[in-house]
Amino acid sequence: MKKTNKIGLIDTHCHIFYDKYKNDINEVVARAKAEEVNKIICVGIDIETSKKSIKLSEKFESIFATVGFHPHEAKNVPSKYLDTIRSLLEVPKVVAVGEIGLDYYYEHTDKKQQIKVFREQLELAKDLNLPVVIHNRDSDNDLYDNIKNSKVNKGVIHCFSSDVNFANKLFELGLIISFTGIITFSKELQDVVKEIPLSKIMIETDSPYLTPVPFRGKRNEPYMVGEIAKKIAEIKNISFDEVVDVTTNNAKQLFKF
Repeated sequence: MKKTNKIGLIDTHCHIFYDKYKNDINEVVARAKAEEVNKIICVGIDIETSKKSIKLSEKFESIFATVGFHPHEAKNVPSKYLDTIRSLLEVPKVVAVGEIGLDYYYEHTDKKQQIKVFREQLELAKDLNLPVVIHNRDSDNDLYDNIKNSKVNKGVIHCFSSDVNFANKLFELGLIISFTGIITFSKELQDVVKEIPLSKIMIETDSPYLTPVPFRGKRNEPYMVGEIAKKIAEIKNISFDEVVDVTTNNAKQLFKF
């Protein structure tokens, strides 16, 4: 990968708390640093993994954390989960409420419960003036309505996979979107990237999922986020450095680090 020699990359969304990173987490962080990935956001999906993300952020200078309940885990929220989330959000290196959202593809939790937990976490983020990290799969309409009604106006729809029209609706609410390694092998999503202004884009690996070309078949890692930046540069016919500069500044503005 070409070195940026500038402000460096940010992997704005990964899950490197999983056991598959346990034996070489030091090397994972070192490889990211070698590829000028200067910041990594480790995203919690429930209380346990949020705490694991925080522990990683306390061990490594480059790692930051989020706290929240993923829609898959919404059926498991304890009665006072919001109080626990609120307390964890006070940790200095926690930068957002997330991963929250809706998922109607798998529907591990029924839709009503997903919406309830999503809305409660949106309202908490609004109350604390924190950005949100949002998961969306096959739930565009309900997702949009709940964000709009909550009046949350800062956050990201991670792993964006909807169309340009939906992206523009999200931009009107004040949100931005993030792209993963899917754009390295999905022509449909490449067409979306082409139409979206760079000022509304962040980049992420979503490790260990969605490994980009040319690393398909391998475990995804934060250092691979540069491949997503390279693909955006290719699609938009702009320089790699411009993609890095703008997407990194977008992340810094959203997460305030």
